[in-house]
Amino acid sequence: MGRHGRWQSWAAAHISHLTGEEEHVATTLKQMMDAANAAVPRITPAQARQMIAQGNTLVVDVREPPEVEKTGKVAGAVNVSRSFLEFRADPDSPSHDKNFAKDKNVIVYCASGGRAALSGKLLKDMRYERVYNLGGFKDWADAGGEVEK
Repeated sequence: MGRHGRWQSWAAAHISHLTGEEEHVATTLKQMMDAANAAVPRITPAQARQMIAQGNTLVVDVREPPEVEKTGKVAGAVNVSRSFLEFRADPDSPSHDKNFAKDKNVIVYCASGGRAALSGKLLKDMRYERVYNLGGFKDWADAGGEVEK
């Protein structure tokens, strides 16, 4: 099966649930942000450091690669831009990143917290249970968090 055929069958299997009953879906950015912020707890850099130290925690930088290249990232974080998150987080995806596991704490961050909130909500929708929004990279760096270039 060619590359496109594999993606088409994967996509068909994962969107088939959309043909059922229609449910209320956020249609504006404000509604999406409100839903994301309600679903994904915001944590401080100190709380994130504590979770990382305890282990079994994945830190995900959802910024675009050029942003990460300019500033670095949280030490040990994986960079998966928001546009590829579903593909990396779904264990059935041909592009699954093995760092993603539903039994881990997942901390997401971006430049200011908005993309992290939306990404966290997406992960919650994918049945990741322990997802947290660290907010912006600058918050981490300003709090003395370890940065990796």
